[in-house]
This record gives sequence, C-alpha cells and structure tokens, in this order.
Amino acid sequence: MSSDNFTAVTELVLAGLGIRKDFELILFFIILLSYIVTLISNLSIIIIPLFDASLHTPMYFFLYNLAVLDICYSSSIVPKMLTDLISQKKVISFYGCILQIHFFHFLGSSEVVLFAVMSYDRYVAIAHPLRYTTIMNYNVCFGLTLVSWAIGFFVALTHTIMTARLSYCGPNLVEHFFCDVKPMLILACTDVTLNSKTLSRVTGTLASSTLSLTILSYLCISKYLIKIKTAQGRKRALSTCSGHFIVVTLMYGTAIFTYIRPSTKDSLDEDRAAAIMFTIITPALNPIIYTLRNKDMKKALKKFFQKI
Repeated sequence: MSSDNFTAVTELVLAGLGIRKDFELILFFIILLSYIVTLISNLSIIIIPLFDASLHTPMYFFLYNLAVLDICYSSSIVPKMLTDLISQKKVISFYGCILQIHFFHFLGSSEVVLFAVMSYDRYVAIAHPLRYTTIMNYNVCFGLTLVSWAIGFFVALTHTIMTARLSYCGPNLVEHFFCDVKPMLILACTDVTLNSKTLSRVTGTLASSTLSLTILSYLCISKYLIKIKTAQGRKRALSTCSGHFIVVTLMYGTAIFTYIRPSTKDSLDEDRAAAIMFTIITPALNPIIYTLRNKDMKKALKKFFQKI
C-alpha cells in the first residue's frame, strides 16, 4: 500500500491487564501499595547514605543509581496504569506512547548494564579488599555508571526511532497495559521484519553480553570464596553477593523471556504477566533485598530513625 492510503493513528487504546471489571479496583490498591513501597524504599537508599559517612562507598554509589533507575522505571509505567484501572477510556496519544517506549527501554537497558557493573564491583570487593577503594575510585565509579546510562539511552533511541517511523493505519488497540515495541509492531501497516530482527538482536546482544559478564564476575568470585578459610569470612562474602544475584536472576529471566521470542497473540498475553514482574514487583523488591541482607544499611536505618 502507498503511504497516501494510510490514515495516521493519533490516539491509541491500551487493552490493560485483561481482567474482569470487578477485580480492577482491588488490583488498583495492590499496585498502588507496591508503587508506594517502591518509592519509599528506593528513596531511603538515596537519602540515608547522605546522613551516614560509612555508606560513602562504591557499592552504595551504584545502589544510589539503581534506586534512581527503579523510581524512574516504575514511574514511567505505573501511574498511567493506575489511572487506566479506574478509567472507562484507557487511551494514550501516539507521541505519548512513543515517549513511554523510549523511557521504558532507556531505564530498563541502563539497569541491565548497571547490574553487570555491580557484579564487577562485588568481584573487586572480594578479590582485592585492601585495594577496593583505590581500584573503584570515584572516577571509575562515575565512568562505569555514565556508560550504563549512555548504553541504555542509545539502545532505547534505536527502538524508539524505528518504531516511530512505521506507518499505523488502524486498528489502534495496543494489546498491553503500557506501550512497548512488540505490541506496536502488530499494529503497523508496513513490513516490520527489520524492526523485529533489530529488537531481538539488540536486546538479545545486550542481555547475553551483560549476563555473560555477570556470570564471569561470579565465577571469579567463587574462585576467591574457596580460598577463604573461615566460615564466617565466607558467609560475609556470600552475603554481599546473594542479594545482587537474586535481583539479577529476576531481571534477566523476565527480559530474556519477553524479548527474545517472536510476537504472537499468545506470547503477548504471557508478556503482560512478565511485564508485571519487572515494572511493579522487581523495583519494589530491589531495595528490600539489598537493605534487609545488608548489616551496614540496617545500622544506618536504625541511626537515621533514632535521629528523627
């Protein structure tokens, strides 16, 4: 078809979670509670180190960035989702949809790269404890974090431009509770082969490369764990890594499950379930996992509340 025959879509309708109307209000309060937990717990990771000099370490610098990413990541999806749960019309403008795609992939991709950086940080902390602060100085930490944000931005920019350049002539129903690349490709009136391949290859390369670096860091860590003779020392080293490993497993598992597979009607239904994990549950769990398993953070929290 020629582009002259297309009627440009200016407004899109979000299908939502595909649940019964009488459950939507219950789900609204559950998601609202999760979002409040996400904001409070991540803000605590941002604020508390400002009042405790003992937390001015590379690990908490990366946790600070992770908390910022989680707040922004969740906020790019959840507020609109909450509005839609109590609205009759679940609509979003075309440009609003493209903007949501960009921030979703920008923040999500940055977080994936940051996880690889954090695993390297844990390796240095365990393998070279005496030189840890020298190796992971401020310039190194800032540079690694900047690279994480930059990679995420350019990965998202690729998907955003390629999705925005497609022609959409109807229907305008997005089979998801937010705008993402895969459900948008189904609505396009033009050939999306290049877009599908780019999504799969770019996301696949990003996920596999960062996962490989994370696994490599943990293999190196395990080599040094064997050398630790005392059970207490081994337990302490493991405690610094276990929280990160849990979070990484949740994030990579859902990302690979969602974006490596081809788009079908059934796969989009499964994607909605997976998306709940990394947009609602994971951002709320991240700070809880890190803080509850961290003695330094628990001490800082206690001191902070005593001051208040």
